[in-house]
Amino acid sequence: MITTQTLTDYVRRAMPDATVTVTDKTGTMDHLIVRIVSRHFAGKNLLDRHRMVYQALDAPLKDGRIHALELTAATPEEIGGTEQIGKGIT
Repeated sequence: MITTQTLTDYVRRAMPDATVTVTDKTGTMDHLIVRIVSRHFAGKNLLDRHRMVYQALDAPLKDGRIHALELTAATPEEIGGTEQIGKGIT
């Protein structure tokens, strides 16, 4: 189990501008839907973006706090540029 704030902190260490949205799929906080919007994804393909996120979340993935992860990784431009980067957790 991992808290939303802790997961966001891990992501923001790697991508300080990230806006992170976390949804708990099962009520156990270990099967998560995570949406990250960051300028750090610009010019990166989908696989590289996912690698960046998995690298940022390496510790909680390895120690079992995160068991399953459904991931969306986008730039602000890809979502229409309406997202306020770095606004926090939603």
